[in-house]
Amino acid sequence: MSKRRALLAVAAVLVLFFAGQTPAMAAAYVPINGAGSTWSENAIRQWASNVEQYGMRINYDGTGSTNGRNQFASGLTDFGVSEIPYGKDDGAASEARPKFPFAYMPIVAGGTSFMYNLKIGNSRVTNLRLSGDTLAKIFTNVITNWNDPAIKADNPGLVLPGRKIVPVVRSDGSGTTAQFTTWMVNQYPSIWNAYCAKAGRKTPCGVTSSYPLVPGTSTTAQSSSTGVSGYVSQDSSVGSITYVEYSYALNLHFPVAKLRNKSDYFVEPTARSVAVALLSAKINTNKSSGDYLTQDLTGVYNSGDARTYPLSSYSYMLIPVDQENTRFKVAKGKTLGDFSYYFLCEGQQQADQLGYSPLPINLVQAGLDQVRRIPGVDAQNVNIAKCNNPTFSKDGSNTLAKTAPYPQTCDKVGTTQCATGTGGAKANTPTSNGGSKNTPGTAATTKPGANPSGSTPTAAASTGTGTTGGGAAIDPDTGQAVGGTGGGGTDNAAAIPVSLSSQLDPTLKTVLIVVACGLLLGLTVGPPLVARMVNRGGRP
Repeated sequence: MSKRRALLAVAAVLVLFFAGQTPAMAAAYVPINGAGSTWSENAIRQWASNVEQYGMRINYDGTGSTNGRNQFASGLTDFGVSEIPYGKDDGAASEARPKFPFAYMPIVAGGTSFMYNLKIGNSRVTNLRLSGDTLAKIFTNVITNWNDPAIKADNPGLVLPGRKIVPVVRSDGSGTTAQFTTWMVNQYPSIWNAYCAKAGRKTPCGVTSSYPLVPGTSTTAQSSSTGVSGYVSQDSSVGSITYVEYSYALNLHFPVAKLRNKSDYFVEPTARSVAVALLSAKINTNKSSGDYLTQDLTGVYNSGDARTYPLSSYSYMLIPVDQENTRFKVAKGKTLGDFSYYFLCEGQQQADQLGYSPLPINLVQAGLDQVRRIPGVDAQNVNIAKCNNPTFSKDGSNTLAKTAPYPQTCDKVGTTQCATGTGGAKANTPTSNGGSKNTPGTAATTKPGANPSGSTPTAAASTGTGTTGGGAAIDPDTGQAVGGTGGGGTDNAAAIPVSLSSQLDPTLKTVLIVVACGLLLGLTVGPPLVARMVNRGGRP
């Protein structure tokens, strides 16, 4: 009987293991809770899903960066996530900080994009370009119609409709808003301050995570990144535009505006253009500073590299360090520590596919140093060379930035315009309006702007050619005829979760489950049946 019980126990463990996790593995981790940034939420949720196989449970609530900082400071969560540090929001030097030791840890990079919903007749526009001052004027209600001369000057290949622009901003305290307004404060302070004055804000307005609204304008406010991107993606929201992390446009199959940089090229926030831009970020390396590892993006905004996407930045995780506090006990340290080790190395491999850009080696190393300070962490000596991060190279340079292609000639300010789609609408038929200025692109043959990596420009992928539609379309706002309609292809691009290499092959896993279940069933049912047959055979 003891042998039978032992075999039954073994079979049960096999079933549990191959169906999911071992009981020991599941019990090794204490669940942890975090809240904050929706800009980073897509990455965090994917990483949290990935580590479930190891028995980790990471509960994350995308409540916005401001709320995330407040909850962490109040001890209501085990970690927070924010795009801006404490005291940088609305000049709030008095913002409540945690009363326990904490640290900032960069977790992922990305581009704040401008997702839009615009049509010319029945054809969706997917190749919109915007200069910085034009963009700032759109979100401050100075430019209110899509056929404004400033937008037309940025888009020589499009005959834009006289449709009203509907800027969609965040209604909640948002790190994305803070990133956008930080850029406007730095680059277009007069435009921003004039708007703030109309909204009743004290000027100079400064950085804010709560976007001010002016009554009587077409601007609408929605909460969370999901809220603003979801609003813009509706069929009824043609004419709208919002600011949101690039990942959301990819997931919803919508285009983003190419933004003009200091080299006069219009650039999309891809992983590579973000990596190039962040070569110019200034990181606080003073370990004794309360703002250690936070960023100054002035150099990013003014970078002369033609490949730069100007609104690129990092997101931070706020973590407890050095000692446990009333909320965070050492039992949680193993979970938070192992989760951090995972996303600083393995998780960065997914960044591009999720719509982000992986961290460079200096920030990964600094992050690993911060992890060792988490109370109760199972400290590991990580061989950073084995992180397989796409930015790493043997000579220490940023591979992703070094191999980034230069923009195409049709992305240069001038009389031509690249025709292919952007963001999640790359698979669309190129925008067409019957004009001849939408052109296929070729990579720039000369080096426009600085090349800090010293690399040779790489040819960009060739683009499609615009097609000419038939018949005149009617602008639904003005009733006037605009260019011909064009094709509207099917959107295919999306952020695709990547399974971990350590997982079992699905077929093998199924076979093993069946074998284990068969063993368990045989051990449970077999002996009584055999005994019954023996008893019957022994009867006279």
